[in-house]
Amino acid sequence: MDRDDEQLLRGRVYGHDHDDPDPGPRRGQTYAELVGGPLDGLLLDITGWRAEEVDHGAALPTELGRFPGGRSLYEPGPGGSRTLGPGVSCRFYHSGDTP
Repeated sequence: MDRDDEQLLRGRVYGHDHDDPDPGPRRGQTYAELVGGPLDGLLLDITGWRAEEVDHGAALPTELGRFPGGRSLYEPGPGGSRTLGPGVSCRFYHSGDTP
């Protein structure tokens, strides 16, 4: 991914189309910031996730990872903090890719 692609992804919500008129975060939603890997800088909507779901992280389908059509794995960092309520509440760190 080149520098222009990286800037295009920053602040966008994972799963929103690139041509969505408002691909950014929405008021009242809760997000995890994705750090590292092919989805670095994107926000993942975790509104309504239970604490144990957040603690397990996410395997996100992407064409940008090591295995096109595979998944990029993201998990909370050790001892990572989490805030309750809307906004960016935690960070998920890239831990690898899987087919």
